[in-house]
Amino acid sequence: MLVSLAILGLAGVAFAVRRPLLMSAPRCMAGRWHGCFDTFNGVLLMMLVGLPLAALVVWALAFCRRAAGVTSAWRTSLAEVGMVYGTVPMVWLTLMPGPGAGIVPGRLSLIPLRDLVTMGPVGIGGNLLIFAALGFFAPMRFATLASVPRILALGAGCSALVETAQYVFQLDRVSSVDDVLVNAAGAVLAGLASRPLVEYCGAGAGGAASPRAGIDGLRRCRVCTGWQYFVLIISFRHARTDRGGRALPGRSRP
Repeated sequence: MLVSLAILGLAGVAFAVRRPLLMSAPRCMAGRWHGCFDTFNGVLLMMLVGLPLAALVVWALAFCRRAAGVTSAWRTSLAEVGMVYGTVPMVWLTLMPGPGAGIVPGRLSLIPLRDLVTMGPVGIGGNLLIFAALGFFAPMRFATLASVPRILALGAGCSALVETAQYVFQLDRVSSVDDVLVNAAGAVLAGLASRPLVEYCGAGAGGAASPRAGIDGLRRCRVCTGWQYFVLIISFRHARTDRGGRALPGRSRP
């Protein structure tokens, strides 16, 4: 049921933005670089098209980890693929060169909150999403990142590196401190959204949470969104078997 809802939600988003995405479809399907991977529509289209491949990578990593007796194989694999697949395309979009790349010198905007007025809702929303996947999945993978200050530092540090690259390589983009602030805020908001997962499933791959704790956490969770329930179910779909493949003992009924 939840898987069907997730698929329907993704299909609804794709339907809402189908027109701008399909503008780049002919060039992308023809394997052309220009008009596909150097445009926002093309990158987002290929990101949606590659979702089944990302799911296959999650399954392959989890299968290998379970064969090696690694605990929390599904959660770890999902977090790793989610961090990479959700962040790399967004960073690619921010590093796209402008028309004056290599000619126009780098530009800086170091006054906080000055550029927020010119960003607009679309610009602010896009900046919030750049490191959202990193903020969401990093605490699930690394126990040391399961806190708001550390997620904030991670998002701000990664964003500062991107803004520095824009300036150093003269990509005809403005390196703004407001971009760093909004990117870091997006990572923190995503980290807060994943907090129920971290708390009920055990923070990070090295956490002490057991599969039984994850199942019990799923039952206790009252504030999880539909997406978080979906991730919990995927992460612990095989949690009722231990390393030796034996079924974990269930609770005795009264």
